Amino acid sequence: MKRNLVFTTLFAIFCVLVTVPAVAQTATVKGVCKDAQGNPITDAQVVWHNNDNGRTFNLKTNKKGEYFSLGIESGKYTVTISKDGKELDKVNNYPVTADEITLDFDLKKSQEQAVQETAKSKGMTPEQVKQMQEAQANAQKYNTNIKAANDKLKAASGQLEAATNALKSGDTATANTNYDGAIATLNETAQLVPNEDLVWFRLGTAYLDSVKAQTDTAEKTKRSTEAFTNIQKAIDLRKTAMNNAAAQKTGQGSKPPDVSDQGRLAAYYDNLGSAASKSGKPAEAADAYKQALALDPAHAGHYYVNLGIALMNSGGDPNVRKQSLDAFEKAIAADPNNADAYYFKGQSLIASATMDSSGKMVAPEGTAEALNKYLELQPNGIHAQDAKGMLTALGSKIETSYGTKKKK
Repeated sequence: MKRNLVFTTLFAIFCVLVTVPAVAQTATVKGVCKDAQGNPITDAQVVWHNNDNGRTFNLKTNKKGEYFSLGIESGKYTVTISKDGKELDKVNNYPVTADEITLDFDLKKSQEQAVQETAKSKGMTPEQVKQMQEAQANAQKYNTNIKAANDKLKAASGQLEAATNALKSGDTATANTNYDGAIATLNETAQLVPNEDLVWFRLGTAYLDSVKAQTDTAEKTKRSTEAFTNIQKAIDLRKTAMNNAAAQKTGQGSKPPDVSDQGRLAAYYDNLGSAASKSGKPAEAADAYKQALALDPAHAGHYYVNLGIALMNSGGDPNVRKQSLDAFEKAIAADPNNADAYYFKGQSLIASATMDSSGKMVAPEGTAEALNKYLELQPNGIHAQDAKGMLTALGSKIETSYGTKKKK
């Protein structure tokens, strides 16, 4: 009986050993993660994905770039490290069999290995691959910045429009707030895309427009100088772009210069001249308008008027005054309907007026005709009252019928 009891007990134990499933083997995984500069990658996600059963282990790096986990099942794994939603590196079919597994991530080594593999597959040198990758990275960054820059340009346009409307209604405080906001936005844009000439031009013109809302003379000069600096930056960038484009066309035959590029550069010089005039640089202003004339002769009338004003404001030298008058004459020749050309011609001529023995003002021939021609073209223009005042001072008749004459 005793022997049977022992046999029965041993048989029961044997059955338990046979029917209890084997416990799966597990391992400990750990590692250190470093970026391309050798710094720890903190707060990164290290994901171990079991390719055999689909189970995933999500780990996280500490301040030293370390990660650690117990209970990782044996098998082959795909291991990825990512941060802020961006995958940084990946290891495929990594085996887990031992009790402790160490898998470090060194992005510098990974990048060098990737360069070597790419160079081998494409028949390139590692240096050429690095240059290609750098160009691709720069292009990607540029495209991202361009999108952000366009959003900021749109915001700045809205701020400038609000400033203009506020200035028209006499609310200079609101106008200044919006001008300053637009300038700040455009400065941010220029930092995003520092090689875009249009952004620097917009920044310069924003400074130039903001002068209209200022009452302090020193502040006006300061903003005009900022405008001059930024518009000059735009001109330099546009010239470089045009020179590069011309260099690329070398060997493709003789081609005329791009008219749109020349017109754009002329507009930059036109505004540069305005900024120079307002910042007390009449010589620079005159030079800027001459540059615009050479680039865009189709709008010569406009540029000649601005050139004449710049020369007229540069001092009382008789030779300069003559050059100013000559510029207005050329503006009229280029565009006979340019009202401002007639007004400033009259103003330039009246500066040479003398007094006769009776105390009456005697102006050079053509003064009254020029002022009356302005009133014919712009009877309610911004210079209309000044033109009438000068005609009255000359004792000349104001042709009030201008603009109302019946056709034959």
